Amino acid sequence: MSWMKGDLLSKTRRLVGGLATREPVWLKAMEASPPPVFPRSNGKIQRIVLPEDPYVRKFANKHPGTKIDDPAKISAFVPDQARVYGCRVLELKEHGISEDDAMSVANMEYLSERKEMKKAYKRLKELAKMQDKDPPPKPYPSARKGLITQSKKSAKDRFQTPSVRRLVNQLKTEKDVLLQDRTGGSANQDNWIDE
Repeated sequence: MSWMKGDLLSKTRRLVGGLATREPVWLKAMEASPPPVFPRSNGKIQRIVLPEDPYVRKFANKHPGTKIDDPAKISAFVPDQARVYGCRVLELKEHGISEDDAMSVANMEYLSERKEMKKAYKRLKELAKMQDKDPPPKPYPSARKGLITQSKKSAKDRFQTPSVRRLVNQLKTEKDVLLQDRTGGSANQDNWIDE
């Protein structure tokens, strides 16, 4: 159906030219100022690469606890530490410092800032303890502890969800039926996970 290819203007021209329909009122106005034609990508979408991206990757490999796992936490107003590190390395390289020296200076700045934040958090905890209040959340939570709690939670949850319990009981009964058919006697009849 080649007559259906094209945009609204070309389709309407073909229909009117083939006497399939009357000429609409808006056709002459649209021919005078046709709608814009946007370029097509041909299915090849180019990756957006920023100049600081290699340094951001190196920082994320060096400090794995700073990775942002939740995309909802990403904000354009407050850049993450890896992005700040990458921009700082580029800024130092513009001033004529070598790449290795710029990376070490930016890393030292990050570590000193982190140390200051930990000291401030320690002082806030002391103040909260003196006032009998809950301490504020940690500014730099441990990545290792987060991974451990996630794995423990998922291991505990897999036997607590009702759908998994039903599936396990169904498999158990099917196994018992197969064993009964093979042996001719009664197999293990207890449900080891109750619903």
